[in-house]
Amino acid sequence: MRVYVAGHRGMVGGAILRRLQARAAAGEPLELITRTSSELDLTSQPAVREFMQSEKPDVVILAAAKVGGIHANNTYPAEFIYENLMIECNVIHQAFAAGVTRLLQLGSSCIYPKAVPQPMREDALLTGTLEPTNEPYAIAKIAGIKLCESYNRQYGVDYRSVMPTNLYGPGDNFHPENSHVLPALIRRFHEAREAGLEEVVIWGSGKPMREFLHVDDMAEASLFVLDLDRDTYAANTQPMLSHINVGSGTDISILDLARLVAKVTGYQGRISNDPSKPDGTMKKLMDVSRLADMGWRAQIGLEAGVAGTYDWFLAQGGEDIRL
Repeated sequence: MRVYVAGHRGMVGGAILRRLQARAAAGEPLELITRTSSELDLTSQPAVREFMQSEKPDVVILAAAKVGGIHANNTYPAEFIYENLMIECNVIHQAFAAGVTRLLQLGSSCIYPKAVPQPMREDALLTGTLEPTNEPYAIAKIAGIKLCESYNRQYGVDYRSVMPTNLYGPGDNFHPENSHVLPALIRRFHEAREAGLEEVVIWGSGKPMREFLHVDDMAEASLFVLDLDRDTYAANTQPMLSHINVGSGTDISILDLARLVAKVTGYQGRISNDPSKPDGTMKKLMDVSRLADMGWRAQIGLEAGVAGTYDWFLAQGGEDIRL
């Protein structure tokens, strides 16, 4: 079976690729196909068409995306909506045109409305207004879900979508401005400890609640969903609601997360807040009951996951990485 992993150098795509490589090493008949962004521009329709027609994969895993935290989403909304729409349209349509009948695309929990009952169920999609800070990215991800649903409905292919909560782990982006909250905190507290700073200031009030999932758990969940037989998957979704939430099922306040990161990194100074910075949505917790009912649950606890991520960060060169 020829499996194309789009975005294999990203955090999630890399974790998925490692698991597929382990399966192949264990004797599973897999041929893994990858391309770097310099080798294949996924925003180019002609390039993706040529690639799909020449490689003819049996399965496509779409983990490629332009991603970032609140600051990046606020600063580059045009890039976030354009690049993600182009990637999804090109990969999904050209996969279909090349005869691919099985595809898994990865989305994001930001697809759900800002004011939505918690925990967020799959059927909350398109029931309200999105969070303004990441609306362009969210709209692109919703379009990806609807692309999969539409091709399934019209052509009878098996294109599936998984919606992860906030992910972290080895391979994350630790950029001081464009990263997500957890790697940003790891970097900030590491640098504060190294510099002997007496205080670390975190964005916002510290009150928003967030859910986090280790990338290795996400990779396992993705392959679990991909491996489900068609009847089982269909029984747990609906024709016009074909995505499945993936998360840990538990959340933590940003302030408590900062305290946890301070503990892991060994920082012993003060933690204060900057209320002039945006909080974003006050609570985001995924309802993961569908996936749990099918037999999958997260295995990596938050403190252990953060500690392992910090070890990876240090092993890669600390603050010098991903700039």
